[in-house]
Amino acid sequence: MIHQEFVTTQRGLNRQLPAMRLYEKAKRFGIWNPSDIDLRQDAREWSALLVDERDLLLRLTAMFQAGEEAVTLDLLPLVMAIARDGRIEEEIYLTTFLFEEAKHTDFFNRFLSEVAGQTSDLACYHTESYRRIFYQALPQTLQALLNDPSPTALIRASVTYNMIVEGVLAETGYHGYFTVLDQEQMMPGARQGITLLKQDESRHIAYGIFLISRLLAADDNLWPVVEDTMNSLLPDALAVVGEAFESYDPIPFGLDPDVFTHFALSQFQKRIERIERARGASLAEIYQVTHQVIENNDG
Repeated sequence: MIHQEFVTTQRGLNRQLPAMRLYEKAKRFGIWNPSDIDLRQDAREWSALLVDERDLLLRLTAMFQAGEEAVTLDLLPLVMAIARDGRIEEEIYLTTFLFEEAKHTDFFNRFLSEVAGQTSDLACYHTESYRRIFYQALPQTLQALLNDPSPTALIRASVTYNMIVEGVLAETGYHGYFTVLDQEQMMPGARQGITLLKQDESRHIAYGIFLISRLLAADDNLWPVVEDTMNSLLPDALAVVGEAFESYDPIPFGLDPDVFTHFALSQFQKRIERIERARGASLAEIYQVTHQVIENNDG
């Protein structure tokens, strides 16, 4: 396919679009280097933890590590689908996704090698529920965009990636991880990294909600695709949360699994309610709501 024209020399970039506002935030808050985070104290504190405490943190890290690698591997078809649709502003913002997911992969790899001292196979921590999402659903829905960039396929991919993987699992996982480290006042490097990761992910989720809302506003018949995709993946997502604690009695750090299951459900409900409000809304209304979310987002 050859180019017939270029947007930037025809009309220029529309810097008021939500994607460009997110791009500005990504340039301000997303340029951080995992190699700059000091993990030396984390390594000292790791060695003082009890066996089950180390195992739980290792389990969570192994899930984060593979999850971040998965989206780094599988994200490109989404960027390509948006590019083929001629939405240069959204494509520009999406270029930051790949960079940021790669950074997250880099950060967790540093933690595993420099703090936990792990270079062995950690796939034993990936349960069947985890595998159904990260080994199967995520690559299948994103890679499907290579041959089918339709609104239906875009919604399936974005719901899987932005709403379930990031909006339910990643946010719940980071919430649990940070809760442990913060209540114990330990591992300052990991806390710093998780804080920066959460800022990146919040921008990704904001875009995902915008993309799905934009597509729904254009065609309300796509709503069953949203519902079916979220509902089909939610049981496995909740199972992943619960399974993280099943191997421990008592659960390290005094954690209550119900707290994190409730958190995951509340994130799911919050996101689906926001997306449902796009039904029947105008594109101008979608932009206005998204701009408000972006302005209230601290990263």
